[in-house]
Amino acid sequence: MANHKSALKRIRRNEAVRLRNRYQHKTTRNAIKKLRGEESKKEAEALLPSVVSMIDRLAKRNIIHDNKAANLKSKLAKHVAAL
Repeated sequence: MANHKSALKRIRRNEAVRLRNRYQHKTTRNAIKKLRGEESKKEAEALLPSVVSMIDRLAKRNIIHDNKAANLKSKLAKHVAAL
């Protein structure tokens, strides 16, 4: 167990950040699944900008790697275009 006040605070803070990151990551994954399961091109095109925005936010905060974000966005754009 940590002995310093700052280390105890860091442990609390890390846990809070971890939970926030996990929530955002899971929410984005669910949005991606919803977009991939979409049958209507019109609805998929309406959903795409918000999903891309979520992916960009995860990449900006280093929750996912920049290249992974680019790959996800590319594949989703191709999927929507192919509908």
